[in-house]
Amino acid sequence: MPQNALHTATFAELLAATRRSAVHLEMRDAYAVGDEQEDFESFLRTGVANTDPTRSFWPQWVPLVEDAVTRGVVMRRARIVSEPVTDYIRYEHAITPVNLQAGEQVRWLPRRHASDIALPGNDFWLLDERLVQFHHFTGSGDWAENGKERTDDPTVAALCAAAFEKVWERAIPHEKYTV
Repeated sequence: MPQNALHTATFAELLAATRRSAVHLEMRDAYAVGDEQEDFESFLRTGVANTDPTRSFWPQWVPLVEDAVTRGVVMRRARIVSEPVTDYIRYEHAITPVNLQAGEQVRWLPRRHASDIALPGNDFWLLDERLVQFHHFTGSGDWAENGKERTDDPTVAALCAAAFEKVWERAIPHEKYTV
């Protein structure tokens, strides 16, 4: 990928160019990103999660996943979580069936089982084991200014690949993980 495109392409464009694998490692116990806020607040009030793929932020995400999976891209998401889990992780667990229906594979790793894994300092997406998009958040869990950083540095990609695979190997498939 040309260096300029690495920094100017949207994530959707990067995912559209992905051919084999897209892995996502999430390591926070709470996020406060704007597109989820209304659904999260409703979940806290009612205990019911929005799992309608035609509502909220899902219409932007589900087609990207379905298109990638149809092209043969294996999409995996792993989440490292503290236990007992936070309200936000309960919410994430409750909405994960939409990710699964779209074609993602999702696993959960209790944080106590990650102590000996060398992890990058930030959540990330790794595309085709060569392109990394790090996510930067504020302390309260919202997107930081310049909240995304990308690199195709092979050393960084290798670190992220190794970390993800170790987490994935230890993690519990979504359908077996209870919150």
